[in-house]
Amino acid sequence: MSNKVLVTATINDEEMSFLCEPRQSLLEVLRDVLNLTGAKEGCNNGNCGACAVIMNGVLVNSCLVLGVEANGATITTIEGITPKEGLHPLQQKFLEDAALQCGICTPGFIVAAKALLDKNPNPTEHEVRYWLAGNLCRCTGYDKIVRAVLDAATEMASKQRNPA
Repeated sequence: MSNKVLVTATINDEEMSFLCEPRQSLLEVLRDVLNLTGAKEGCNNGNCGACAVIMNGVLVNSCLVLGVEANGATITTIEGITPKEGLHPLQQKFLEDAALQCGICTPGFIVAAKALLDKNPNPTEHEVRYWLAGNLCRCTGYDKIVRAVLDAATEMASKQRNPA
């Protein structure tokens, strides 16, 4: 007899149902069950932010959330941030500003930055640094990452003022 639980959630704007064991983390479910491998396993204890997702509008480390807690939730992963065509301004600015190196932490930084810009479209540098304090990068400095977030915020505000 299976101990798996049926969970239904809206993930990246798509309603999904899946079976998971009550002990499985949301990160394990995303990666191993749903094949959404953008969220990375870094520390697996909530300290590095590599597995960040937006759950019901709140930034969470998916390694600290049980998969069964996703039942009825709305979740956005890095895969859900990318538009159907092109890149999200955050992704584009991370590339242009060389704000990445090995890439393990990058999805978490972009998801965290997206959550910030959803709440505060015009953050200060201090606010960006404070917001991203839960994300660790072991390869590159944080200055380029902060610059990319600020540049993306500027571009998004410009597009909102002057839609094409």
